[in-house]
Amino acid sequence: MLSPLDFLLDLTNPDLWFLLKALIVACMSSVICGVVGCYVVLRGMAFIGDAVAHSVFPGLAIAFILQGNLLIGGALAGIITAIIVALFSQNRRLREDSFIGIFFVSAFALGIVIISKAQGYAGSLESFLFGSITGIPNSDIAVISVTGVLILSLLFVFHKELVCVSMDRETAAATGLPVLWLDVMLYVTVAVAVVVSVQIIGNVLVLALLVGPAATARLLTDKLTVMMLLSPILGCVASVLGMYFSWSLDLATGGTIVLVITGLFVIAWMFSPKHGAVKNLVQRVRQG
Repeated sequence: MLSPLDFLLDLTNPDLWFLLKALIVACMSSVICGVVGCYVVLRGMAFIGDAVAHSVFPGLAIAFILQGNLLIGGALAGIITAIIVALFSQNRRLREDSFIGIFFVSAFALGIVIISKAQGYAGSLESFLFGSITGIPNSDIAVISVTGVLILSLLFVFHKELVCVSMDRETAAATGLPVLWLDVMLYVTVAVAVVVSVQIIGNVLVLALLVGPAATARLLTDKLTVMMLLSPILGCVASVLGMYFSWSLDLATGGTIVLVITGLFVIAWMFSPKHGAVKNLVQRVRQG
């Protein structure tokens, strides 16, 4: 197994530029997903995050076939599907997750049909589903940077409104907040966060990067502002450790990062100063 110093030397090796590039993209994705994921966890909409990850697939497939930019293709597909779901879900006769289950999964099925017509179907499908550190073009670094700044700026401006809708939709609507447009904004930011992460983590595992660090941060603090600072940090730590173990032991990068995220979550769940299972067990023993 490589030492941390050897890993650092590999990162600075010009012949291994793809490794440093993947780590940069993974950390940028962690920051974006870490902040967006806080709203996902706060609203209890992890299922939506999973569904959005499916919805970007037809855009990725079309962009792959046309040899276009995967980020743009996936973002357009996710945004279109997110807007459709937001519009349909305003009819409260059915629960929001019913529309999500229909439209997002249908989008994923459409992506499967499209990519199955492409040459090299098996290899390209595996890359989409589980990520590929070697498939990231240099241009994506700039695209993700600009996209991340735009998303984080948008969330900063509308933070109070999004929190209000996440906590109590009925009260938010009664106070005159544009619930529909806030829903669309949140769905779109989730879609974009998924797209910028899918090449590192993969379509199947991207939900872990979106929800895992935010859920871990939620166990460690009761303050939303602290949670939104802690979540991206945890995501970056998991990305760095995941890349290190993956490169050292020749493991799948996306899966390794997800396992590190899961490990951090389990540690927080057990040893959190306020909400940890160990502390709760000790308190029950003392009371008993």
